Amino acid sequence: MDAYGHVNNARFLTLYEEARVVMMFIGARAQGLTSFEEGVVIARHEVDYLRPLDYDTGSTAAAVPPPRVRIEIWVEEVRAARFTLGYELFDGDAVASRARSVLVPYDLTSGRPRRLTGPERAFLGEYAWVVDGGP
Repeated sequence: MDAYGHVNNARFLTLYEEARVVMMFIGARAQGLTSFEEGVVIARHEVDYLRPLDYDTGSTAAAVPPPRVRIEIWVEEVRAARFTLGYELFDGDAVASRARSVLVPYDLTSGRPRRLTGPERAFLGEYAWVVDGGP
């Protein structure tokens, strides 16, 4: 919570991370793909904060419950050795934030970036943004 009683801006990145983990680790593993678990690093984050998320600790009788948020996530671009994810964070029906992350598959043993494999590209393709109107 920030000084104004809103969800802190850094928390937005944590929420985006949690959505990314569900997609890339849990979702991929459910399809038999575990290579993302071996190493993926963030090369860039870009976040637009469109409206605050209010948060109340429940210390008053008229406490407002913590916000219920939903994150939609999709793949915007896939290149040989990186890919870009797009996100929208909803507070109810309103978009509170939009973000993008550039991710790089990474070989933790060698300490170097690596190229995406065919199965990784196919998995990411399932989340690709369709030009005519959405994910």
